[in-house]
Amino acid sequence: MLDMLVVGGGYVGLSAAVAVKQAAPHLKVSVVEAAPEHVWKNDARASAVIAAAVKMLEIFGIWTEIAPEAQPITKMIVTDSRTSDPVRPVFLTFDGEVAEGRPFAHMIPNVVMVAALRGACERLGIDIRHGLGATELKTEDSHASVTLSDGSMLESRLVVACDGVRSKLRDLAGIRTVTWDYGQSGIVATVEHERSHEGCAEEHFLPAGPFAILPLKNNRSSLVWTERTHDAERLVAADELVFEEELERRFGHKLGALKVIGGKRALPLGLTLARAFVAPRFALAGDAAHGIHPISGQGLNLGFKDVAALAETIVEADRLGLDIGSINILERYQTWRRFDTFRMGVTTDVLNRLFSNDAMPIRVARDVGLGIVDRLPRLKSFFIGQAAGTTAKDNPRLLAGEAI
Repeated sequence: MLDMLVVGGGYVGLSAAVAVKQAAPHLKVSVVEAAPEHVWKNDARASAVIAAAVKMLEIFGIWTEIAPEAQPITKMIVTDSRTSDPVRPVFLTFDGEVAEGRPFAHMIPNVVMVAALRGACERLGIDIRHGLGATELKTEDSHASVTLSDGSMLESRLVVACDGVRSKLRDLAGIRTVTWDYGQSGIVATVEHERSHEGCAEEHFLPAGPFAILPLKNNRSSLVWTERTHDAERLVAADELVFEEELERRFGHKLGALKVIGGKRALPLGLTLARAFVAPRFALAGDAAHGIHPISGQGLNLGFKDVAALAETIVEADRLGLDIGSINILERYQTWRRFDTFRMGVTTDVLNRLFSNDAMPIRVARDVGLGIVDRLPRLKSFFIGQAAGTTAKDNPRLLAGEAI
């Protein structure tokens, strides 16, 4: 009998396993992942990890392994224009540090982060099984049983679903969602350029949606390029010359010649919020609980907040001799995380609707608003602290840099 079974072996699932096992070594923790072994090594994407989440990775003891490949974001600029505009005025700039020597975020290649988390699992004795999806979930008074795609069954006092926005386990648990499609897709690609970005991230608000340029190591940048879904599919399917010509119209020439490396893909964008985060013997975390628009770059970091809150809830309950899978304990986690998730979902939805709009009165109003924020240092500091996760009053201990 396991104490905790994590379904989903991405960075959120692995972090949940590490957080609990590190704080409570006597608990039996396992991870199952539907993808075959080594598939994670082919992930060419990168993620923005905020300062609070970096503190958690430091507590895990893996930040020194990740840091050499992590690119600090030292500055961020925001523009609002049309693709055809010859000049893109900067309406808002942010300095990238929340404290001396601590950038508000880092860009980290997914493969580097997953490798470090898998190494931590191995050191802690956490078993990871690959190529096994969940096909059935049954809940008893004392445990839950998960049937896997090979016909085997695992029993655990608590099952944590970290299996993505289309979570199979969420459906098996009978948890419904609020979902809608934005009619947009995010083109994800990595580009190489001649000149250094100097750690500067850029968010260009264009009529079709935000075009984000996020700095990586070695004169490279990660793109999250939002377009209407049919346009995104057309661009990804186009030959390299057409794609790079459209890319240059949005990226500009300030960093010299551009070259797309490692392929490109378009991912449909929508909002998905689970109506409940928990059920008896069962909890959701990461994208299985919430899928939001990437306009704020907070999707992964919401997942890390889930991990830190869930781990603290479980470990404290275990230290008190309580049942970690009981609904009374799990509802503490739900109460902790549900409002913050709902608030972020609504915020990203409003921002996307506001900035993916070319109506002149709305453009004027939002540009005036950005200009006002840019002239108020205290307000800018507040926003950067919120984005970095360092000023939240309800932060779990791991996100404050404290062991559970």
